[in-house]
Amino acid sequence: MYLGLDLGTSGLKGILLDDDQRVVAETTAPLTNERPHDGWSEQAPESWIAAAEAVFAELGAKADLSGLKGIGLSGQMHGATLLDSADKVLRPCILWNDTRSAEEAAELDGNPAFRKLTGNIVFPGFTAPKLAWVKRHEPEIFEKVAKVLLPKDYLRLWLTGEYVGEMSDAAGTAWLNVETRDWADELLAATDLSRAHMPRLVEGSEVSGTLRGELAAKYGIPAGVVVAGGGGDNAASAVGMGVVKAGQAFVSLGTSGVLFAASDAYQPDAASAVHTFAHALPGTWHQMGVILAAADALNWFAGIAGAPASELTGSLGDLKAPGRTLFLPYLGGERTPHNDAKVRGAFLGLDHGADRAALTRAVLEGVTFALADCAEALQGTGTSIDRLIAVGGGSRSDYWLKAIATALDMPVELPEAGDFGGAYGAARLGLMAATGAGTEIATPPAIARTIEPEAGLTQAFKDTHDRYRAAYGAIRSV
Repeated sequence: MYLGLDLGTSGLKGILLDDDQRVVAETTAPLTNERPHDGWSEQAPESWIAAAEAVFAELGAKADLSGLKGIGLSGQMHGATLLDSADKVLRPCILWNDTRSAEEAAELDGNPAFRKLTGNIVFPGFTAPKLAWVKRHEPEIFEKVAKVLLPKDYLRLWLTGEYVGEMSDAAGTAWLNVETRDWADELLAATDLSRAHMPRLVEGSEVSGTLRGELAAKYGIPAGVVVAGGGGDNAASAVGMGVVKAGQAFVSLGTSGVLFAASDAYQPDAASAVHTFAHALPGTWHQMGVILAAADALNWFAGIAGAPASELTGSLGDLKAPGRTLFLPYLGGERTPHNDAKVRGAFLGLDHGADRAALTRAVLEGVTFALADCAEALQGTGTSIDRLIAVGGGSRSDYWLKAIATALDMPVELPEAGDFGGAYGAARLGLMAATGAGTEIATPPAIARTIEPEAGLTQAFKDTHDRYRAAYGAIRSV
């Protein structure tokens, strides 16, 4: 068996696969994050360990872990987990959706070496500006920093006792030379850090270490089980869905929204605000358009409306032409294509007809148009997408998927029942590390059905997307 652990923002998921990549057991331990100030988002790394212990215990109750051969890790990207020389956590982890370091990010981005070596804008959510913020605002903590780890790599430290990262996650720090797949000393020095502060790097399908003996004994796992490098959450999800070659792509409707395209070449275009990162497999890269609030925006509105998100979307019926009301989903700033940490969301064009259903449609359409912005940005880099696989909690809404297919004017495919996301991809990477298997095992899932664009509404969505783009310009200074 092979275990995949996916450390997300809202929970740690574990999946066990057998030798035929069939799911044997799965479970999730919930997590919470804190927002002590506007634009802040933090999580206690200790809670990740408690969640991992719960996941191991639950999986052990569902399956015999004595047959475990490999473990893979997936995780939320960009988080700054700061350790002192005794591996003590110095402060809560600053998460991917934290935008407090906008000023520091702009300063680092003003150094041309960052875009040249990373192929990306230095976004406020990336790790490097977070360290610059800590140095400026919490200098007593910065002075004690001995190691900087990404969230899943802190979990790896608990599992193996090793400081190890991998390429796809490291690409989101703004310290990695994404083309050569190595730490860039010049960029580390720009934030008063060095290689000594960083974990060593492996590819996602390589062995990063072995499970510590006491953990193996505690959970009935054989000694010497290997732990793979793993991947950042989206790269691991791509491995789970078989999106590993040029031309393959997926759309993720999770807390954030992602339009992900695999590539066999390094082809950055930093000015587009498209992310160009190393993939979790050797010799491959990927590009992403990223929006900060997708299902997160729907869940926010569901809280306001006092009804579950599934109830709001399930009662919408057939796809309709967008109405007068617009929703801009910038609840905590935006990445692609705006790189704007300060912009905030808005409802525009409200009238007496804007009932709960109309506002629900506006929220789904707003996220859809943000993804259409990402698609245009990706096309501007020369990346071609003609169909998408849909994943994430938001993909349960046919209305939403029909809106995305229509706005992007391309088919959206739904996999057969099953979870092919980060935990599944992590387990596949664990299988590769344990057995030496290659990318041939990263096959796409069987497609249950395909949602085609609604041809009669394509123009209406295009026209409303034009209004949506104009609305961003109107609210950015509010």
